[in-house]
Amino acid sequence: QVQLVESGGGLVQPGGSLRLSCAASGHTFSGYAMGWFRQAPGKERDILAAITWNRGMTRYADSVKGRFTISRDNAKNTVYLQMNSLKPEDTAVYYCAAARGVADMLGREYDYWGQGTQVTVSS
Repeated sequence: QVQLVESGGGLVQPGGSLRLSCAASGHTFSGYAMGWFRQAPGKERDILAAITWNRGMTRYADSVKGRFTISRDNAKNTVYLQMNSLKPEDTAVYYCAAARGVADMLGREYDYWGQGTQVTVSS
């Protein structure tokens, strides 16, 4: 049974940084894509970044290019999202997800989801 557990959210001031972690278990993720999404109140859930488990190939949504970095540590079965220069509009629940395939990482459906972690950017 695939399990994804996010951590690292919290309250941060504008301009600050946070690193989110997603601990993945219950499966061999070879051939998978791992993605980070967020959903703000009253808005749709949007993908931010994705990475292939095997080769570490990355893709980013235009909204976070240059500020957010996705990475993975295969030995720890963990995916990270480093978020810099945070803005109040980055406030949202952030989700980790896994997809059984790597085609169209930013546009595809994801198969497994974590429970989410709240990120609040406020002074």
